[in-house]
Amino acid sequence: MRVVLGVSGGIAAYKACSLLRLFTESGHDVTVVPTAAALSFVGAPTWAALSGKPVSTDVWTRVHEVPHVRIGQTADVVVVAPATADLLAKAAHGLADDLLTNTLLTARCPVVVAPAMHTEMWLHPATQANVAILRERGVHVIDPAEGRLTGQDSGPGRLPEPEQLYAAVLAVLGEPGSAPAGSSASAGSLAPAVPADADGREGADRAGSREPGSAAYDRLNGLKVVVSAGGTREPLDPVRYLGNRSSGKQGLAIARAAVARGAAVTLVAANVALPTPEGATVVPVGTTIEMQEAVAAAAADADVVIMAAAPADFRPMTTSDSKIKKAKDGGALRVELVENPDIVRGLVEDRARRGSSRPVIVSFAAETGDTAMSVLEHAREKFARKGSDLQVTNEVGFDKTFGQDDNTVHLLTRGEDAVRTVGPASKDVVAEAVLDAVVDLL
Repeated sequence: MRVVLGVSGGIAAYKACSLLRLFTESGHDVTVVPTAAALSFVGAPTWAALSGKPVSTDVWTRVHEVPHVRIGQTADVVVVAPATADLLAKAAHGLADDLLTNTLLTARCPVVVAPAMHTEMWLHPATQANVAILRERGVHVIDPAEGRLTGQDSGPGRLPEPEQLYAAVLAVLGEPGSAPAGSSASAGSLAPAVPADADGREGADRAGSREPGSAAYDRLNGLKVVVSAGGTREPLDPVRYLGNRSSGKQGLAIARAAVARGAAVTLVAANVALPTPEGATVVPVGTTIEMQEAVAAAAADADVVIMAAAPADFRPMTTSDSKIKKAKDGGALRVELVENPDIVRGLVEDRARRGSSRPVIVSFAAETGDTAMSVLEHAREKFARKGSDLQVTNEVGFDKTFGQDDNTVHLLTRGEDAVRTVGPASKDVVAEAVLDAVVDLL
């Protein structure tokens, strides 16, 4: 695949080096086209060394090859990361004063743009209007992440991590998952590796389901899929909340993979600071009850519901309207908790009342072992109680799963005793395995 990687002049330009490596180590031909300002952050020798090609910012270098036209014409995809507010404005209004903006005008392939800038610049009406113009023209604009920016600032405007950008580009191209270096996928292939079964078999009979155009891969095409992601938060007062450490990465990976397979995806996102998949309808929620209501509404006519979120099991019985103050005598604060509703169990019961086989319901179980039972024993007990069709179980801990890029899961299917283990693998690979299991149920 011929990739043009445009880099504009922002501090996040250093992340584009890792993105470039992900493409080249997967066997793709990458031409880097930086702006002159970008070279103030990462020099031309770095881009040339990483890409194996000469680097230029203007239209006059090697002019006999007409680079300002040829580069865009021959590309399979153009990716701009980071894209500054200035670059967005130029692209939206058709300005072409350097090699990158000329390339954007001549490209007839998919264009993916990842903005990165300070929060005030991202939220400014001019920037938002430029983004709207680009999206109306078919440009894929990936919303920035929220987090630490330059200096002490924090907020929306952070460039997503290179692995997330890489996976997003593949999703735009209709490719399943990602196969960056360091994952279990082989270099040079866009398809993720097929995880082994619990007995160690490679599962080669499922490899074809990872290819667009195959019957298994396209089985989700046109179906309505609901995915939940993130962790809910139950307020104690206007400042504090009871929550968990879920980042939403696994749910977002599943939603992204389902979009790539042609599904109409509704993503119910709880307190997720990461970029949401382009092409998905996003419903933001905060608490478990809000998630229950949003999922139930979306599931009414859904074919599949995948509950990858981590809803808080408990909430405070009462919420203070003002900030709870410390006791002057240093006394303890006692909070009475009540159980939140079981969202999955509610979906299963509603389906039974309707006498329907849809939606297929996938539950997630984040478990820790204890002195009474192992992780899988707890998982089986929860699976029996919830009544879902497929349960994805992972072992969690202070340094496991939550917020990590890799995951190991155990898939339990209703009516089957065998447990299929996937991983350690990237969460994109796990997402594909979960969707493969859903296809089997469909």
